[in-house]
Amino acid sequence: MIHRFSLRVAQAATLITMVLVLVVSAWGQSMSAGTVTGTVTDPNNAVVPNASVTIENAITGYRQTVNTGLDGVFRLNNIPFNNYVVSVSAPGFTGTRGSLSIRSSVPLTSNIQLTVGATSETVTVTGVELIENDPKAHVDVDKSLMDRLPVRDPGSGLSSVVTLAAPGVAADSNGGFHPLGDHFESNISLDGQPISDQQSKFFSTQIPVNTIQSIEVITGAVPPEFGDKTSLIINATSRSGLNQIKPTGNFNALYGSFGTTHEDGSLAYGNAKGGNFVAFNYERSNRFLDSAEFKALHDRGTAVNIFDRLDYSPNSKDTFHLNLFLARNRFQTPNEFDQQALGQDQGQVVRTINIAPGFVHIFSPTTVLSLNPYYRLDNVKYFSSPDPFADQPLTFGESRRLNNVGLKGDLSYVKGKHNAKFGMQISHTFLTEGFQFGITDPGFNDPASPDFLPGLLPFDLTRGGHLFGFRGHTDIKQEAFFAQDNLTIGNANILLGVRFDNYNGITHDKLIQPRLGISYLVKPTNTVLRASYTRNFETPYNENLILSSTTGAGGLANGILGDSSNLPLLPGKRHQFNVGFQQALGKRIVVDGDYFYKRTTNAYDFNVLFNTSVVFPISWQSSKLDGVSARINLTNYKGLSAFMVAGHTRARYFPPESGGLFFNSDLPSGVFRIDHDQAFQQTTQVQYQVQRWKRLSPYFAFTWRYDSGLVAGAVPDFDTALTFTADQQAQIGLFCGSTFATPTQGITTCSDTNRGALRVRIPADGTANDDHNPPRIAPRHLFDFSAGTDNLLRTEHTKLSLRFTVLNLTNKEALYNFQSTFSGTHFVSPRSFQGQIGVSF
Repeated sequence: MIHRFSLRVAQAATLITMVLVLVVSAWGQSMSAGTVTGTVTDPNNAVVPNASVTIENAITGYRQTVNTGLDGVFRLNNIPFNNYVVSVSAPGFTGTRGSLSIRSSVPLTSNIQLTVGATSETVTVTGVELIENDPKAHVDVDKSLMDRLPVRDPGSGLSSVVTLAAPGVAADSNGGFHPLGDHFESNISLDGQPISDQQSKFFSTQIPVNTIQSIEVITGAVPPEFGDKTSLIINATSRSGLNQIKPTGNFNALYGSFGTTHEDGSLAYGNAKGGNFVAFNYERSNRFLDSAEFKALHDRGTAVNIFDRLDYSPNSKDTFHLNLFLARNRFQTPNEFDQQALGQDQGQVVRTINIAPGFVHIFSPTTVLSLNPYYRLDNVKYFSSPDPFADQPLTFGESRRLNNVGLKGDLSYVKGKHNAKFGMQISHTFLTEGFQFGITDPGFNDPASPDFLPGLLPFDLTRGGHLFGFRGHTDIKQEAFFAQDNLTIGNANILLGVRFDNYNGITHDKLIQPRLGISYLVKPTNTVLRASYTRNFETPYNENLILSSTTGAGGLANGILGDSSNLPLLPGKRHQFNVGFQQALGKRIVVDGDYFYKRTTNAYDFNVLFNTSVVFPISWQSSKLDGVSARINLTNYKGLSAFMVAGHTRARYFPPESGGLFFNSDLPSGVFRIDHDQAFQQTTQVQYQVQRWKRLSPYFAFTWRYDSGLVAGAVPDFDTALTFTADQQAQIGLFCGSTFATPTQGITTCSDTNRGALRVRIPADGTANDDHNPPRIAPRHLFDFSAGTDNLLRTEHTKLSLRFTVLNLTNKEALYNFQSTFSGTHFVSPRSFQGQIGVSF
């Protein structure tokens, strides 16, 4: 098996190398970052060597500094798209500053002339420099913030950053999230490489946050260059070794509760012509996944990965780069108390390979051609227990492979009022699936029960049945073409664009998608107003797509596999409207608000197999989603900085459903609120860095996360809760008067009016309504605190860092979800402590 896996890696590398050789002369790679070049001169137009040039953004905290060479020339590379302040200083000259807006990979030229005089100047940021005149609803997050945000789930750093820092995102278990009412629907663009397959740690292996310089999270007015999954775009720029003449790097070691260990390191080195950045991560925890019990049982897992980015710029017009990523997750499936007693021993392993070379060619100061070929492999194996009857109520296993080969190219043109991009994307996805299951609990599908499903009887091992087996393979071909132009006309910024997608997989469909947006800057009040309309083509989830496409309405239990009436999952088609504003309050505060409305035909979700990591894509006839999101940022003021993001979503779904494996599930027959629906969520994060001790610079960070509770449709009334097992009742904290259910002693009857559940909000008798009054997970407040220093020994070059973190400070016992057909049951992690020590240079 190892030999076959290595052979496939070698074949993939050979394929990508051949593709690059064939196309490098005609195309280039599109990076989600810009470049600024220029020359610093004195009043006599003589060049100024060794001048310091700094570009920074007060909202995100991004900062990059370079020195001019002997010829007075400077070059700032890999700059995330945003607004910036540029400061230049040199001994014997008066410092100067200016503003820049980076919105394209076309390099900007900024020649700067210094005047003779004092060597220092106070840099003041104005309100106009804090806001962005951009039609997109988005938020920018820099590495400086990522490093300080708490990570609650091992192997889910990027998901944690998005959940905490992006407005309108509801938190779910195992690092999952619901962006603007959709289920886990996101598209990562890493240095221009599109990754639209699922990135939760039980689907694949996420790009670790220590490889990322910045991300732009887009939730509205998505430009035509992005497709497939458009509820949330993560436009990520990785770190680079270009211009790192003096090598920089770090190593960190963390130890925490649940036997959690984490080691990571990075190294960047290079010059103006070439550079290399490499990073590795290793994590181990005895609470690797969120479990169905507050106490983790059978929950050990490890994650290891390595990332390398190589850049080479042989001249001023050409740039090559190569991203390599290798990763593996291996973890146990958490048990409930009953499963633990039976000796259930299920687990999963995920292997990921990603190879993405690229090339950029600058034709002129206005035109850049770029290309990004890529190859990605996810290999997932799920293992049942050695004793099949230790698995309750089913024993099952799966093996699936997802190979994705593609090419994305574009031509960028920036001149005058135009910032245009024209391009194409071609991808070919190879899916192979194997799945088997058998019923091991005689009461799960009892023939004497009114809920008996005859279609499952042949697979009941307790009644002489056999394992259900499935194996399938398919190829999915996709082509997309797009054109877009951001027109700047006076104080208005207008997005005009169109995208065409052709999907040729198990099903076939295509769609022309206009993307339109406008923003307007009201200068006297430092206000930006924006509005947009986008048409989006949502492609089916690839994970277990083949089996889900053969089960039809109601899933496997209600149909016959392969029956001609079983409709495969079709692509979704969406209309989306956004209206928003951005307001600067003084020189340090920015407020952003957005309203969204999404109407989707063939709306996607997942059907999870109990509380495991095995899921199947499903679709509903349609969905209506709307809500509001908000963000407030306080820029650094004497060491104090803060942000708050919030959101409210209504997620209404309409049957019928198609696909998935639904076993004994009572699916809604009318419009209902799905478990992505949450009335309110917010994150507040406050940081303070002590300014008095400049070298030591101790810092303190406090994070408050509030979630009002996702829909929990399994508990429509108290009488239904009485039918649960004792352990399930204990999970929701069911009580009758002063009596509480325990894992071994349930509640069978209750006449006391004082009854309910601590961790689920059960509607009053007779008031439950799937649309207007569904049961919900109880609201939760989670508090995290950290304190540390980035220079414990107060040294100049090599620095020792120390950090102490407490997660879930109050040890809140809370659920993410309960008995959800789409998510299962999972507890929020109990209080945990982490200590980290590191060295950087």
